[in-house]
Amino acid sequence: MSNKEPFRLGGRSLHERLTEELPALTEAVLAAVTTRVPAYGLMPSEELAGDINRVIVQTLKSFIVMVRTKSLPGEEELAFMRESAARRAEEGIPIEFVLTAYHIGVQVVWESLTPDVRPAEVHDVMAVNSLALRYLELITPAVGAGYLDQHQTIFDDERSARHTLLTALLDGMPAEAAASRTGFRLPPCYLVLALSVGAHPDETEPGVDQLVAGRRKLRRLRAELERQVRGPVLSSLTPEGGIALLPHPAPVGEVTARDWDRLKRVVADVARAAGAEITAGVTAVAPQEVAAAAKLADEIRTVATTSGKPGGMYRLDDVLLQYQLSRPSAARDRLAAMLQPLDGNDELLQTLETYLRRGSRRPTATDLHVHPNTVDYRLRRIAELTGLDPTSVTDIALINAALTARAAQP
Repeated sequence: MSNKEPFRLGGRSLHERLTEELPALTEAVLAAVTTRVPAYGLMPSEELAGDINRVIVQTLKSFIVMVRTKSLPGEEELAFMRESAARRAEEGIPIEFVLTAYHIGVQVVWESLTPDVRPAEVHDVMAVNSLALRYLELITPAVGAGYLDQHQTIFDDERSARHTLLTALLDGMPAEAAASRTGFRLPPCYLVLALSVGAHPDETEPGVDQLVAGRRKLRRLRAELERQVRGPVLSSLTPEGGIALLPHPAPVGEVTARDWDRLKRVVADVARAAGAEITAGVTAVAPQEVAAAAKLADEIRTVATTSGKPGGMYRLDDVLLQYQLSRPSAARDRLAAMLQPLDGNDELLQTLETYLRRGSRRPTATDLHVHPNTVDYRLRRIAELTGLDPTSVTDIALINAALTARAAQP
């Protein structure tokens, strides 16, 4: 067949047949897309009958021109597809659904034709099939590029708006005014988290780029936090930690024990996703009180960390004694001074902290890689120097308080 001769199917020119059947094909493609792609099926009927129908018609016309000319679509046709994909990005249709819709369209056209193929037309059918595959190969990256460009623009705009709102709230600016400028609706309250994020094993692995490992950890942390929380999370985070405001649907006075338990699970899930220990100080406040709450949450986090508590979520009630002991006062300085005889003796201090954490000599010896008798000797030495016996129930509470006061000193 000459390249100038049209493709034939069912004894007639293929492009003429497709042109005549365009209204029926448009209807068939629309029905198939809305049935097989859930996101399209949920679109308003006026949009399906309007923009989506128009895109299908234009795409089918482009396909018909390709069949007639035996050449792939040009830049004008591809630009139309990119613009259409950008609108789908604005509507929040996932990119995989957008790409699937184009494949469904080609499939519907193909299935409408193949029953009428005659033996003498097999060569034409194979040529059209090859052209259709090249067509999909060409338009898929064009549609993807149009979608992703718009999606990135939307993402950048929202990220900028979130950062602007977070900065305003942390600076103590009027909450409603800040939200109005950024287009966000403020929740009844925020759960304000101050996070300390430990190192992922990859960050200490020889030969591994620590910056890359840290960014990967942070990306997983952010993704899990967004997945777990309804509504826009406002955050300023680095691989080492930072601040995050989680919107909550109830006012501060209606945050329940169940809500706090769920937040504990969220923090634990985020830590697992990040692959690192996370210690979080948290408090619940109305949006206009975020600035003071962020400072309190960070103080809670600091107290939990310096007092040797394991990773997890901590409220003020969880660290009341340690928090109070960390505040500047004459009593705090007197408590810290009780351990002053141990200054410069890191071995004794480490033994004391480990023993109080582990609760007995053998686990302490295991953690320190020493003999249990060595632990006994060091504990006796601590008692001699400070007058406080780490093995005495009476003295343990005072020693813990002294350690907390010591850690809080500047």
